[in-house]
Amino acid sequence: MDVHLRDLRYFVAVAEELHFTRAAERLYVSQPALSKQIRALERQLGFQLFERQRRQVELTPQGEALLTPARHLLADWQEALQTARGAVAPVSLTVGMQTAVGRDVQRDVLAGFRDRGWHITLRLVAWDDPSAGLADGTCDLAFVWLPLPGAGFATRTLVRERVWVALPVGHRMADRTEIDFDELAGEPFIALPRSAGPLRDFWLATTARAGRTPRIGAEAGSTDEVLEAVASGQGVALIAEGNVGLYQRPDLVYRPVLGLPEAELAIAWRATDRRPEVSELVAALTNRTGPRPRS
Repeated sequence: MDVHLRDLRYFVAVAEELHFTRAAERLYVSQPALSKQIRALERQLGFQLFERQRRQVELTPQGEALLTPARHLLADWQEALQTARGAVAPVSLTVGMQTAVGRDVQRDVLAGFRDRGWHITLRLVAWDDPSAGLADGTCDLAFVWLPLPGAGFATRTLVRERVWVALPVGHRMADRTEIDFDELAGEPFIALPRSAGPLRDFWLATTARAGRTPRIGAEAGSTDEVLEAVASGQGVALIAEGNVGLYQRPDLVYRPVLGLPEAELAIAWRATDRRPEVSELVAALTNRTGPRPRS
């Protein structure tokens, strides 16, 4: 009988957690799918691995006997993989970013490639380089907000989100549930550096101002600088909805803004870079699938 390594991983996770829901969270699968897979494994083996009671899961004697060998098999396989990976030169990529990405966009995908032996470094780049390190070659790929200025870059949109506004606590509009942009337009805004080009214009909502010049309260070169300027009362700032949860502060409030186009978070790379590892990482991030096995 052939038992897959995935089945052994599922079995060991449930055996260690003695709780199907916690094991499912650890494995990034749904609890029903995990339960179904364990029952299929038990049918294949011809005996039960777990005693399932209403509020408790326990190993059967057969499950107890199988647990240690299953752990050894998984450990031996992982060691064999590492040895095999060490037989070839590792892939090394640097990925630029200008804000915390979050949204589960990159964490599991990049972790999967690292587990396969790839060296992936995340590099935080200031807003004065809107290409996030692509233009000067210090990054191979980058998480960027569109529009991306300049030519020679390829992009794939990963997420589209509503635009919110960051306000200092005590602002006259802080008690609103939503704010129309026309009411915000006369406020001083925290702007990105002029070198950010069209990205500066996007976060100042220039196209929604009907020709009115925005009031600039201050310029800032990073997300932390932007939020600090807002908190100190120098102006307000637009922010993507997904970043609201990532940048919570007691001296700021965030509110959705009506009348603005959605923000687009994308993965970008140099259009002339045709390395297969770049294409593979782009495809995995776009589809949120993790690395594809090589033939």
